Amino acid sequence: MSVIASAPGKVILFGEHAVVYGRSAIAVPVMQVRATASIEPSPPGSGLTVVASDLKKRISLSSAAEDEPLTAAARLTLEHLAVPIPDVTITIRSTIPIASGLGSGAAVSAALVRALASFSGSPLSAEEVSALVFEVEKIHHGTPSGIDNTVIAHEQPVYFVRKQSAKKVRLNVGAPFTLLIADTGKSSPTRRVVGRVRQAWRRQKARYEVLFDQIGDVVDEARRAMEAGDIRELGSLMDENHELLIELGVSSSKLDELVDAAHFAGALGAKLSGAGQGGNMIALVEESFANEVMEELKEAGATRVICTRVQQQG
Repeated sequence: MSVIASAPGKVILFGEHAVVYGRSAIAVPVMQVRATASIEPSPPGSGLTVVASDLKKRISLSSAAEDEPLTAAARLTLEHLAVPIPDVTITIRSTIPIASGLGSGAAVSAALVRALASFSGSPLSAEEVSALVFEVEKIHHGTPSGIDNTVIAHEQPVYFVRKQSAKKVRLNVGAPFTLLIADTGKSSPTRRVVGRVRQAWRRQKARYEVLFDQIGDVVDEARRAMEAGDIRELGSLMDENHELLIELGVSSSKLDELVDAAHFAGALGAKLSGAGQGGNMIALVEESFANEVMEELKEAGATRVICTRVQQQG
């Protein structure tokens, strides 16, 4: 029996970094990019092998290190299901750029967990998938907030507060809106950037706590604006969040250039998304201006621009 499962990318709209310190954040799935895991039976006694096609890696569960993320996702899933290791080959493919703030690691893990659970005859709930992926996220990021695994597993816009149940924070979208996601072309390893912020927080705790509080306030205002369908207010709040992220020290000259380019072309708001110091920025645009803003972002050096529509799912 062959099985295929997938999971989408994601972007954080508001609250990155502050969410690690207990403040709220908002994230949405990006359906235009996905990670896919396909499972094929292997000869008896061959065990479980993960093939990461895009990375040209082939990893055997029996010989993999404990902190190897792909095989860790498989091992955690099998332990959760209390089933023996099957003789299978799991092939991973993804259209999600790596280390760019789009949740590549979490999406790959979620696709693998879903595929292996389905192959074992025990499909998992979104909550179970999220919990398993969170354990793998610890390998990727050290101290993850939990927002990536939550939004990717549920495939729903979420208002997230660390350690709260994702089921309680599903976000209602009052009116659909259009986002452009522009890639700087520079990787942004979350673990490294989050670690630098933590070091700065330890040195200047009072200052950073104030900044985190201010970001949390913006997130709560953004939640109200999204639920009310007030898109222009949402754009203004994106700008405010970006300025606070600059104060945190996680922006970069290229991110700021792309934000300025988006505004020049008529975006309603723009900000970096994710860890920062590279990766992606996002721009909120009126649908009729999307192509114009997209071209301006490419002229400003964006290596790739994804257009996504955010709306209520299901």
